[in-house]
Amino acid sequence: MSTEKTPRQFGLWDSPITPVSLARGMRFTEVAWDEGGSLVWLESRSDRNILVVQPPDGGAERDLNDSFSVRAKVGYGGGDFCVSLGLVYFVDADSGRIYRQPIESGLPTPVTPVFGQAASPALSPDGHWLLYVHSYEGVDSLAVVDASGDNWPQKLVSGSDFYMQPTWHPDGKRFAWIAWDHPNMPWDGTYLRIAELDFPLGGAPVAGKITTVAGGEGTSIFQPQFSPDGRSLVYVSDASGWWQLYLYDIESGEHSQLTNVPAEHGEPAWVQGRRTYGFSPDGMGLYFLRNQHATVSLWQYDLDSERESRLPLDDRYTYFEQISVSEYGIAMVASGGQIPTRVVTCRPKDAAPSGDDLWVMRRATSEEIPQSESTSPEAFAWSGMDGELANGVYYPPHSEKYEGIGKPPLLVRIHGGPTSQRFKQFDIGAQYFATRGYAVLEVNYRGSTGYGRAYRDKLRGSWGIYDVQDAVSGAQHLIDQGLVDGSKVVIMGGSAGGFTVLKALQDHPGFFKAGINLFGVTNQFTLAADTHKFEAHYSDTLLGPLPDAAALFRERSPIFFVDRITDPIAVFQGEEDVVVPRAQSDELVESLRRRGVPHVYHLYPGEGHGFRKEETLEHMYTEIVKFLNQYVIFS
Repeated sequence: MSTEKTPRQFGLWDSPITPVSLARGMRFTEVAWDEGGSLVWLESRSDRNILVVQPPDGGAERDLNDSFSVRAKVGYGGGDFCVSLGLVYFVDADSGRIYRQPIESGLPTPVTPVFGQAASPALSPDGHWLLYVHSYEGVDSLAVVDASGDNWPQKLVSGSDFYMQPTWHPDGKRFAWIAWDHPNMPWDGTYLRIAELDFPLGGAPVAGKITTVAGGEGTSIFQPQFSPDGRSLVYVSDASGWWQLYLYDIESGEHSQLTNVPAEHGEPAWVQGRRTYGFSPDGMGLYFLRNQHATVSLWQYDLDSERESRLPLDDRYTYFEQISVSEYGIAMVASGGQIPTRVVTCRPKDAAPSGDDLWVMRRATSEEIPQSESTSPEAFAWSGMDGELANGVYYPPHSEKYEGIGKPPLLVRIHGGPTSQRFKQFDIGAQYFATRGYAVLEVNYRGSTGYGRAYRDKLRGSWGIYDVQDAVSGAQHLIDQGLVDGSKVVIMGGSAGGFTVLKALQDHPGFFKAGINLFGVTNQFTLAADTHKFEAHYSDTLLGPLPDAAALFRERSPIFFVDRITDPIAVFQGEEDVVVPRAQSDELVESLRRRGVPHVYHLYPGEGHGFRKEETLEHMYTEIVKFLNQYVIFS
């Protein structure tokens, strides 16, 4: 068989990743063990979220039921279900109600009424009570209901703007949670609190004494969890400048820092239900995830020796999330640079560097494409415009069939948030372009997560500056290295990333050959006025509080300087977006149309902030290739 490659212009390669295969891939958002050994995970199939059960006997997995799409809708969602004592408690996407269903067999029955939105259900150790986050008419609280749903839920704790990650003490008489208030976001400043419960005769528990354990207006706390023996509480705090693991001794009140390396052991809580560690079944140690240099690895910490060690798992896996620990093993969502997302399990005592230590329970795609036909991402850093270091992940163009002619075009992709991060994981969107002959740079600009608190806080007051500068300087660095064609650079982003796209096209006209804007922010004033509760005051830290910061809001609103955008641009928008409403894109496109700027505009009915439907994704990626061929490759 000939191994000689066919010469073809970069950007025009036939890719094994088609719009159809990209759109049909599943997403895994959560995985959890039951005490009986069943493994349950949540997978997204187009616009439906389905719970899947793997029985403990190793039999075939099955859908828990055929009737419900599982999705909590407090804020951006998350905290969709919990598993305990042979039961699954999940949130129905349509009604916001919590249902319970036996894992083995049986129909789902409602536990809570149709009243507001619920998230993060947590079953008490004795199985009698269900604790959860509740939101109704803009007011959030922690509520409790009997686990069978025979009685009306009761409010346990209120008064803060937001709540997340409620967790029970093993004695069932205490619980802990995270709370915070506007204008903070959960990565800015939160509080870890513990409440003691009183049990009135014949009634639901009520919260008694409440103690604030850790946190503050300038300290972010994440994921509290009591030890199996109930003597301590572990949590993640960024008090040191990085999200590190801490242990709180409940009897003495002393706090001990467990990890102390320049790496992240927590994450920005954009959604409920996130986890980065878990206690070993005997309570003598922790298994935790470490995020360093855009790679996430699995570690263990021994509480007696106070030593940590990395588990020698298959090093082709470079990203793990949503760790769940039980006596049956560790379950995670995992991927590698060339390994699509999977649900995997491992047993630490069996871990060995042989590559046989991870068992694949479910694959997000068919994985019919050989790994050799995808590209391998690389962690990447460069000196920005002002000499400060910026970070990202680079996907070089790759094909088993084609040899590029000349230099490749560059696609600069900007993540949302803006407090988010790109990893050295299998990103099918980046692979879609890299296997067509594009070089792809995922920019973790200053303001991103993953590089410490100081780096994350760089965007305070500077949104629209550092993100834009780092996008341009990252592209220029690749141009200067001779790796890409400087005349064919494209910038693409969604939400906050879309805002960066628009600002980059405004502030650096002609540098980018074209832009791709997915539901990007165009008007900071209307964003602050119209967005949902979770981000209602996010701009206070990114730009400043109104009305004092009105001049800065105007300066950083692309719509007021839209006449500076003259490069071709593609705009994609969901009609039901409540975070960045359709009107923002409509106003942008009207200006482009009036001035004759080359553009395309696609509105998707039934889509909100971030696209889910197969038909939407297939259409969008097909149209993007057409747009790039017309305005970049053949221009």
